[in-house]
Amino acid sequence: MGSVGRERIFKFKGGVPCLDFVNTLAWRLTDRPVEYLGSYEDVLAWGRQADLLAPDETEALSGWAATVPEEAGDTLSRAVALREAIHRVFSATIAGEPQDEGALSALNRELSGALSRLRVAHEAGEVYVWAWERGGDDGGGPALDRPLWPVARSAAELLTSPKRGRVKVCAGEGCGWMFLDESRNASRRWCDSRSCGNRERVREYLARKRASDS
Repeated sequence: MGSVGRERIFKFKGGVPCLDFVNTLAWRLTDRPVEYLGSYEDVLAWGRQADLLAPDETEALSGWAATVPEEAGDTLSRAVALREAIHRVFSATIAGEPQDEGALSALNRELSGALSRLRVAHEAGEVYVWAWERGGDDGGGPALDRPLWPVARSAAELLTSPKRGRVKVCAGEGCGWMFLDESRNASRRWCDSRSCGNRERVREYLARKRASDS
């Protein structure tokens, strides 16, 4: 599904933006993974649905992308590369394996650009908040990599937090989605107990039944 017609609808089961972004590739552990980022418009749709892009930002980015399709295509490639780098970094962390330095370098490249766009903004009264720069690149249109900035920041924050030990991979066969387990006793097994959880419970029941029948 691309940018023409209906907007792709994403599921958000990861608990944090960077893991939700990793999960834009479904059925990762099968021989037929499903790619949800098929176009730059899909990246924008994900960002808006994740509440990382305001509607007016999404509209401006979409309009500018249509005038510079090659740049939009390059940004899509960067988005997928960032997603895969984050996946490899957390996969190594979960498995307790040596870190993938190439993946970490790829994340840091995007992080460096993202943090250069981070600003302190003044709101009403004495309230100050973090905000992302909204200007364009060198006087041109809006920065097409805007949806990637909060993703890179989210990954860096999670990696440097004790919560990185609670990042898990769904136990559903073939699923591969990642999530932050914030249950009290760290017992969560599924990205969604109603989908992967139910499938696994049915599979286990049938396996037990076959074993007892034999």
